[in-house]
Amino acid sequence: MIGEDGLKKLFPDFRELVQPAGIDLRVDEVYRQAGPGSLIDDNKELPELERLEPPVYRLQPGTAYLVSVDRRIEIPRGYAMLYLPRSTLLRSFVSVHTALGDPGFRGTLRFLVHNYGSYEYTLKRGERIAQAVVFRVDGSGEYSGSYQED
Repeated sequence: MIGEDGLKKLFPDFRELVQPAGIDLRVDEVYRQAGPGSLIDDNKELPELERLEPPVYRLQPGTAYLVSVDRRIEIPRGYAMLYLPRSTLLRSFVSVHTALGDPGFRGTLRFLVHNYGSYEYTLKRGERIAQAVVFRVDGSGEYSGSYQED
């Protein structure tokens, strides 16, 4: 893992969000699924999305949402990221489902947020929902997948 000083150098746009062992990630937009999706023979058909109105989002019980982070990230070659939910969400029956951030990925992070609770959960734009833990990957290549944003 990379410490605070290293994180500030690698990710200057996130300087004020650096924690002792990671980088806090904040909510920007929240979306609800508005249509079907599929993955067949590596052909990705992502579902249509309905954007919820900011700045306060009301997450209904038993419902999943796609949440974007408030700024783009550039993961340098030779580093990768794991994303972990903030404990306040977990203590509120809300989970953040994530994937690996590959070396060389550039773009907007999006996570699946699911309200597993029995009651509505209110979330405001700008709140911290996850923390990125960065680690070195010796001999890594670079991400060249379909979600790369230039």
